[in-house]
Amino acid sequence: MSAIRINAVSPGSIKTEMLDRFAGETEEEQKQTLEYLESLHPIGRIGEPEEIAGAVLWLCSEEASFMLGQSITVDGGFTAI
Repeated sequence: MSAIRINAVSPGSIKTEMLDRFAGETEEEQKQTLEYLESLHPIGRIGEPEEIAGAVLWLCSEEASFMLGQSITVDGGFTAI
């Protein structure tokens, strides 16, 4: 039996510097882009980095010891619609 488990976390739009760069150059462009992205998510908001970290930590824990070969989508329901 192998102790190696391979899983993936597939995040959606997350509030990071990378998203800020994507959203536009001006504050107004960024605001409009973020409002649009929020409207695309059934949860009605953009994710926080801590929410992705929580999924990763869970995958690294013993509680996920039986999970293998999965991709966990953490995207506020974006791909569910």
